[in-house]
Amino acid sequence: MSRPIIIDCDPGHDDAIALILACASPELDIKAVTTSAGNQTPEKTLHNALRILTLVGRTDIPVAGGALQPLSRELIIADNVHGETGLDGPVLPEPAFDPQPCHAVELMAKILKEATEPVTLVPTGPLTNIALLLATHRELHSQIDSIVLMGGAAEVGNWTPAAEFNIYVDPEAADIVFKSGIPIAMCGLDVTHRAQIMDEDIERIRKINNPVAQVTAELLDFFMIYHRDPKWGFEGAPLHDPCTIAWLLEPELFASINCWVGIETQGNHTLGMTVVDRYQLTDNPINTTVLFDVNRQGFVDLLAERLTNY
Repeated sequence: MSRPIIIDCDPGHDDAIALILACASPELDIKAVTTSAGNQTPEKTLHNALRILTLVGRTDIPVAGGALQPLSRELIIADNVHGETGLDGPVLPEPAFDPQPCHAVELMAKILKEATEPVTLVPTGPLTNIALLLATHRELHSQIDSIVLMGGAAEVGNWTPAAEFNIYVDPEAADIVFKSGIPIAMCGLDVTHRAQIMDEDIERIRKINNPVAQVTAELLDFFMIYHRDPKWGFEGAPLHDPCTIAWLLEPELFASINCWVGIETQGNHTLGMTVVDRYQLTDNPINTTVLFDVNRQGFVDLLAERLTNY
């Protein structure tokens, strides 16, 4: 039986690849895709989600755009990483279908109300939509199985010295999510920086004889440009968001520790920091499964194998 999920994303190259991986995996029943601002503006991330689902032939999945900005801050976007469109690089089809005529939170709430079993939420961007859902529909918390998110870090950040981008964009939203009491799996930079894709992996994907694999290789070509900056010390490019889908498909690829995680919303130098109590130094109750390591080759093999399904 496939696992029902809702993907809340801000495509973004790695969000797009997460969507492609999820759509190639029959173990997952994608009930909806919702979008947030983050990697690009809200109009562009919604357009990109529609383009990717059109590419993979999943125009049956309902899509809705969400919050136009963070709960209480000005929007920050990562166009320096993802380019003017948010998915620079390949030529993508224009959307073959329209978004739902409702807000992302309304669509998620409708799906949760109608669900016959708890649904897993998979946010791969800022957590604004998820926080709004949790705050306005407390009666639906029991319909949420867990939240498997990309965001945060136990060690260093990638947008500030202390903070990862998704959490930094809307730390107040992240605070609501991590205090919700719903089980969370956190795919932060500690694991995603180990989920690097190398030049030879991109060539392996390019050799897969279908259009989706070709687009994936071209997405990775562009994504690699930003990560070649020597300051990162990367051999390849870290595939952040696909780690969420890989965790759902093959959790045995990952090493994790159950911890308390809190969000810094006030710090002058640490705004957006995910404070991970890895060694149980406080009395705060455990609220998160934090992923720390991944079998990189197994991760790449999973992506490449699923791309052959197209």
